[in-house]
Amino acid sequence: MLNQEQMGFRALADPTRRDILQMLAERDMTIIEVAENFQMTRAAVKKHLLILNEGGLINVRSDGRTKVNTLDVDGMKKVFSWFDYFDTFWDDRLSKLKSEIEKEIQ
Repeated sequence: MLNQEQMGFRALADPTRRDILQMLAERDMTIIEVAENFQMTRAAVKKHLLILNEGGLINVRSDGRTKVNTLDVDGMKKVFSWFDYFDTFWDDRLSKLKSEIEKEIQ
């Protein structure tokens, strides 16, 4: 079984879900509002939202009978933290490679 972090990365793997995250970064939206932006059924959109919620990237709150989807800032911070680690890792590796190549050239 996947942990929430792994589920978050699974959620980010799909371009539709990344588009949904960008929309929710601008404003909270209902399933219907999200679905208006895609040529797919509401059921398909609901499945994407469920995966985003399970991954900890969005929250769903009730407003009467309506479910409102919001971006989970803390969930997104965890993702960015993971990316920052590898961004630093590759910067360091490439810097060392550059230094070694420059030594060989001289």
